[in-house]
Amino acid sequence: MKKTKKIIVIFIFSLALILLGAKQTKAGSLNLSNLDFQAQINADGSMDVTETWDISVRYTNTLYKTFKTDKKQYSSITNVKVKDITDTIPVEFAQTDEWAYHVKKGYYYGTKNDDGNFEIGWGVGLDSTSAQKKYQITYKVNDVITKYNDYAQLYWQFVGKDFEVNAATITGTIYLPSKASNKDNIKVWGHTAGLNGTIYATDLNKIEFKINNFKSGTYVEVRTLFPTTQIINSNKIENTDILEKVVKEETKWANKANKTRERQEWWDQNSSFIIGATIIGVIVLVIVISSVVLIKKVKKYKAKLKELENYKKIISTTEYKYFRDIPDENTTPGEVTRILKPQMAQFTAQEFGKVFSATILDLTLKKYLDVKIEKDEKNKENINIYILKYSGEGLKSNEEKIFSFIKGAAKQKEKITLKELEKYIKNSYTKVENLIKTTFKAIETQLDNEQIISIKALKDYNQYSTLMISYIAVVFFAVCAISLIVPIIPGVLCAINAILCWKIKKKTSILTQEGADKQSEWKGLRTFMEEFSMLDKREVPELAIWEKYLVYATAMGVADKVIKQLKIVYPNFEEMDQGINSYTYMNLMMNTNFNRTFSSAMSSSIQTAHSTYSSAYSSGSGGGGGFSGGGGGGRRWRRPEDKMSLWGRFCLGHRFQMRHKNFEGQLYSKARKEKWQNQ
Repeated sequence: MKKTKKIIVIFIFSLALILLGAKQTKAGSLNLSNLDFQAQINADGSMDVTETWDISVRYTNTLYKTFKTDKKQYSSITNVKVKDITDTIPVEFAQTDEWAYHVKKGYYYGTKNDDGNFEIGWGVGLDSTSAQKKYQITYKVNDVITKYNDYAQLYWQFVGKDFEVNAATITGTIYLPSKASNKDNIKVWGHTAGLNGTIYATDLNKIEFKINNFKSGTYVEVRTLFPTTQIINSNKIENTDILEKVVKEETKWANKANKTRERQEWWDQNSSFIIGATIIGVIVLVIVISSVVLIKKVKKYKAKLKELENYKKIISTTEYKYFRDIPDENTTPGEVTRILKPQMAQFTAQEFGKVFSATILDLTLKKYLDVKIEKDEKNKENINIYILKYSGEGLKSNEEKIFSFIKGAAKQKEKITLKELEKYIKNSYTKVENLIKTTFKAIETQLDNEQIISIKALKDYNQYSTLMISYIAVVFFAVCAISLIVPIIPGVLCAINAILCWKIKKKTSILTQEGADKQSEWKGLRTFMEEFSMLDKREVPELAIWEKYLVYATAMGVADKVIKQLKIVYPNFEEMDQGINSYTYMNLMMNTNFNRTFSSAMSSSIQTAHSTYSSAYSSGSGGGGGFSGGGGGGRRWRRPEDKMSLWGRFCLGHRFQMRHKNFEGQLYSKARKEKWQNQ
């Protein structure tokens, strides 16, 4: 059975891939049209950076950018400013000194966050709307340049791997402190995750780079060597040469990058044929296997159907239009609901609200609770529920669970008002969902023990219902895919199996013979309660008996009809001797919304639960981040006596094409690089 289900799932999934494709899209509320960097390297080894974000913002409160703290790469970030330059006249944001998850619109901060990393965040105030905006952030990175004997080096990650926004283009210009004597004295390399970028020294003091179709989760870093004489004052000085080591390293990465490009070119040329042949082969194989399995299933379902035809369909011994007596006074309101709807899979919030209300009335008759209408010190009427016992001993499991829930809501007090209980239900959605599920399970177990329903038959019913739906889904995919591959054989077989499962489901008797008889009696009682005012008054029970009737009328959802008819049959109810005292909750039902209170509260609680769970998957803010050591790719050269592991030397393929003096840079894994640094 398990293998069959797996095969069916594989078949459905394969067809879904054909129809819908395997492409996945990452939903988000932010998208950059362009991210531009203007960086000025200063003679003191610092760098002034201006970032311009041309960004589509939707349902977002705050944008932010994070720089991971790494004293080896830079000492600090200062001089932070943020502007909105969407319109002709720029609007400067006001600075706040404290980090905040959400920032008020028009304010920004530049400080350490909870992780100890430096972060720039600014409030955009687009929580419930969207707009195309341009923001400009400026900051100074101190001590970012390392001065070697032969060259000065900038190794900086402009976009970190944790940056959460896609960008159509990323552009950048880096200005040196002064002009070099010729371009050969400026060496440039770039690293990113796709073969979609270029970098050049375009002038004696200027380097430009560009990346197209940047995807979040990757990063962009630049490495450049320029004349050491341009750095006058520096706090980072290494008394060694750097050029030979960098060229060797970048050349090695470039060779791997070229191999990666060759493999990519080969794949681009042959991928269509390979993918097409693979898909056709998989589909043919799936069709053959699924057809064999489905043929076996047809035989199995036919045998099952023939077996069921040998048994007489269980129906009630007597069909009652009216049934005046309560079939079994030990039956709980929840059990009555289940008997009348034997094929239900779970209580809805509305249904359980009725069961909950009816159970309170039943517990009142059984002297576990007492419900009274009383006036408080302000002479305002309240409906109070008194807890008369603190043990559920003597109750069936499903009523004991509801009784325990009410005691929990009362918090060990002897009384709880209706409004307090209603509020508790609305705010305790997890407990309510658990109560609904466990009560339903307890009722099923009770009815199975009492031989009213058959759990085995119910499992069969649910199994064939699920199978029927699965087969129909496959038929749907098969019909949709006819224009592509014509999987007509499994489609027809699934249709046949769906019909057979439907027939088996229809013939499955969930109720036992006793259950069918009880169902007929309870249906007859429901009809009697709905229509008793039209009958001869001699057939109408005494008023006292209606207390018990109303318990079941509430569970069945016909209490409102019964109450209207009681007012017709007993027009002077409230004037009768001892009417208010003897029939307190009948008076309660006739003059309040008690009957509908809990259905409304249960529905509200479940809706709150669902909205809470789904919102766990939503966020009111977004942005970029993930700078490693200031540049993310920056690292200090090891001295010759330091040992370098093979793991540290192993690096991944190049992604960002650069051309300068025939050297092409290569991106190596950030994780591996960090492991290398820490050795």
